[in-house]
Parts: sequence; structure tokens; C-alpha cells
Amino acid sequence: MTNKNYSYLIEIRKMADNENKLQSFYKRCREHGLRITPQRTAIYEMLTESDKHPSAEYIYEQIKKRFPNISFDTVNRTLIKFTEIGLANQVEGYGGARRYDPNLDHHHHIHCVKCREIFDFENENYDDLEIPPEISKNYKVLNKRVVINAVCKRCRRRTSLKKKGRKKE
Repeated sequence: MTNKNYSYLIEIRKMADNENKLQSFYKRCREHGLRITPQRTAIYEMLTESDKHPSAEYIYEQIKKRFPNISFDTVNRTLIKFTEIGLANQVEGYGGARRYDPNLDHHHHIHCVKCREIFDFENENYDDLEIPPEISKNYKVLNKRVVINAVCKRCRRRTSLKKKGRKKE
């Protein structure tokens, strides 16, 4: 198989995956009595096509290129509604803007404390962590996710380059 054919197959697979996501989106909206509008659909597509954990601000800046009259409030309320009906998860934050995660599969997060980027990872050991009895007794646990605060490779590289630059001076 040539690279061109392989790329074509990957593209076809992505299109089918996007179509499945849209069908799930339409179904979930109907189940919750939410009208399917071009703006909502575009917000959902923007969210699910992102490989980041976008904020409402980021999605608003991108979506207003297609819908110049859309308001930030509409985007923000739509994303909140998406989390309420199970189309996205709100990512745990540390004082910054609320971020959203379209990946509904069970996974964990690494937060870079320098650049604020959020990375997904999977780990069965973390999935299997036991909830302490005192927590189970006092709380109804809805979700279990590990969040690791770290400095990402890119930020570590930048820091080491800065240190090397200072040593030469």
C-alpha cells in the first residue's frame, strides 16, 4: 500500500468517525429536548475536532469566523449544556478559564504548570485505585480521575535552553 493510499484510508476513517460523532450528538440533543442548530453543531464539531482541551473563549474566537453574530454567552452556555447532557466533560481547573474535554472515554490528565496545557493519558493502575472507605461512606463518588501536575517536555526544554544561554554570558 502506498503512502497516498494509506493517507486516503486514514481520511476516510476520520470522516466516518466524525459522522458517527455527529449522529450521537443529534441523538443526545433530541433525547434532552435540545434543538439542533447550525451554531450548536459547529460548537460541537469545534470541540470534538480539537486535540486540546479548549476553553469557551478559544471556541468563541474560532466559531465567530463562521458565525460573526454569535455571542460569547451563547458559546459558553452551549458548552455548559453539553456537559450537563453528557457530550463533554468539564476539565478540572486551577483558576484559569473553564476548559472542556470531548474525550468521554475514561482517562486521566497531566496539567503543565508552566504553559497550562492539559494532556490525556491512560493507566490501568490509576483506573484501579481503591476509594477509601471514609470517602465512600460520606460521599457518592461519581467519577474517579487522577490529575498530575508537572512541567511538560516543551517547557522543560525551554527552561534548559534559557539556563544554557545564561551560562554562556
